[in-house]
Amino acid sequence: MKILVANLGSTSFKYRLYDLSGDSERMLARGGFERVADHAAAIESCLAELQTGGSIASERDLAAIGLKPIIARGITGCVRMDEPVLQAMEAYNGLAPAHNPPYVNGARLFARRLPSIPVIGLFETAFYQWAPEAAMRYAVPESWHRQGVRRWGFHGASHKYIAERSAQLLGRPDVADRVRRLYVDGPATPVQAPELRVVSCHLGGSSSVTGIRDGLAIGNSLGMSPQSGLPHNNRVGDLDSFALPFLMRTTGMSLDEAERQMCKEGGLKGLSGGMNDLRDILAGIARGEAGPRLAFDVLVHQTRHWIGAYAFELDGLDALVFTAGIAENNPEIREAICARLDRMGIRIDPAANRQAARGREAVLSAPDSPVRILVVPTNEELVIAREVKRFLER
Repeated sequence: MKILVANLGSTSFKYRLYDLSGDSERMLARGGFERVADHAAAIESCLAELQTGGSIASERDLAAIGLKPIIARGITGCVRMDEPVLQAMEAYNGLAPAHNPPYVNGARLFARRLPSIPVIGLFETAFYQWAPEAAMRYAVPESWHRQGVRRWGFHGASHKYIAERSAQLLGRPDVADRVRRLYVDGPATPVQAPELRVVSCHLGGSSSVTGIRDGLAIGNSLGMSPQSGLPHNNRVGDLDSFALPFLMRTTGMSLDEAERQMCKEGGLKGLSGGMNDLRDILAGIARGEAGPRLAFDVLVHQTRHWIGAYAFELDGLDALVFTAGIAENNPEIREAICARLDRMGIRIDPAANRQAARGREAVLSAPDSPVRILVVPTNEELVIAREVKRFLER
């Protein structure tokens, strides 16, 4: 079963082609295009590359197109991207202006170009369907809640991958099986005692922390929109709800301009004085610059804040997992996040941390650390391909 997974941005198109046959999982091809002005042309180029490279003989070899949509009104999980679903996404375009429109457009283009091939999406909110209500509610009027003002949680495909893979690495196949079957069976799949308690830190261009008990998310640092939670590369993250009306009233700033600045000029870029790449921030720190140091320290502080919150809620940890570009590739930030946490049982091995190879799984914890500290490269596209296959099979 060959499944094409497409990752769509406003000016980008990336793809991976998987062959999931029986228990075999193979990535047959990958590629992408930047500065995309016409996504229809990008789809044509993708299909041409796959045929030229021999990954498919024709478009009929594709069982499905898999997408990673962000959020839709009243819809989550793994669903066929038909017109009612796309309209539900459009209703929430204002919550994810950089994400929803490209996926809506891409889904329609794929359906038009390949009408006999199903387009299936795994929503980023899906992993949080079973999180406790108290963790997902804001203290707003009920009428606001009915309009969708609540915590949704995102990076679901990444954190689901970490939930399953960390369970395997920690010798808990029962928990890994629950995660694997979650969107088919729900959380009913039983697991053995004791509880498996994991905190997953997805730190990249956008970042979030999730607490996971026995393979189920208990919450995520991202809230109603991808704007929330930790500081991201350009996006502010958490902000007092009165900051925006205060700024607009005192400066005369328009809502559109405030939104633009929160999405384009905030986060690491706003803190550092213009840098949104951690490599540049680390170089600035090496030069003794205050802005990059502040950006680094705020990201570390906020990450530790959420780790602590979930470790407390979970009554301790079995594993702390680092994933995504920043966390996988930068020993400096992993060491800073784990510093002075010995009494919580989090003891990093500095040598193992520095020597961890990029793109490889690694154990970073000291031999006497009660909590395992892991680097696990995430694979969101594989999660999507797996769930698309399960969707087709059922």
